[in-house]
Amino acid sequence: MTQSDAQEGAQKAAQIESELSEEEELDGGAAPLVEHLAELRTRLIRSVLAFVVGIILTFTVAEPILNFVSQPLADVLRDRGEDARLIFTAPQEKFFVLIRISIIMGFAVSFPVIAHQLWRFVAPGLYKAEKNAVLPFLVASPVLFIIGASFAHYVVTPLAMNFFIGFSDAIPALANLIAGDGTFENPDSDGELQTIFLGSVKESLDLALKFIFAFGLCFQLPVLLTLMGKAGLVTAQGLGDVRKWAVVGILTLAALVTPPDVITQVILFTVVYGLYEISIQLVRWVEYARNKRLRAEGILDEGEEL
Repeated sequence: MTQSDAQEGAQKAAQIESELSEEEELDGGAAPLVEHLAELRTRLIRSVLAFVVGIILTFTVAEPILNFVSQPLADVLRDRGEDARLIFTAPQEKFFVLIRISIIMGFAVSFPVIAHQLWRFVAPGLYKAEKNAVLPFLVASPVLFIIGASFAHYVVTPLAMNFFIGFSDAIPALANLIAGDGTFENPDSDGELQTIFLGSVKESLDLALKFIFAFGLCFQLPVLLTLMGKAGLVTAQGLGDVRKWAVVGILTLAALVTPPDVITQVILFTVVYGLYEISIQLVRWVEYARNKRLRAEGILDEGEEL
């Protein structure tokens, strides 16, 4: 065998080894993808099962939950000396109201399981520092939502219900003042048509849930802006510079997500703007902690900021 034949044979062997290694790399890349998809399917199945179990469990107590959500309206009616009852105008109305409550509360009950499954799927791809940064926000987000929902249930909803129901008394009183007698007469005294409030289960629940979700989501603002600050998408100085535009945006949000009464809109604006200012301070703290860490690592000089 000549030297040229030996060199040619070595080149062919090297080429075959290179092709085999490329095939192994492709097979190795396909296998993790299949494993990730299988794991994702498992996590989704567990989350859906937890959600279904949550719906079934909460349906058994849907009636007490409905009574709890409707409690602010019932208190307003009792204070007015009226009968604290809600009506349904279709045979299936209350049933579907209870189904809706079961779906919403079922998601709330199963959320820890769903969040755990999501975290178990995402966590292996994160560095330790990223895990430590994200995990506190997974805890803070539901806590802030509960605080916002509680504020809506115990403060905002009673004020809004009292405003809307009391509006029926304001119209006759205003008519009497315009007439010039300055007195308020009972409509029953002269046989005129009287309008009374007969609350619908569906409409009353929709209004109460609208308040709960609006305030619950608005209370997520510190979590959202702080995460964006950690990612470097926003800065404390930038948020402060656009404060006037934030005021306009918050006013627009308050007008869209609340009924057209000034009291509720002012409350929502005050709360959300306060959360915006708190978010600026949280982002400033994130920047301070980042600069301190970079100085300790020698990336930044003393007194230098990123």
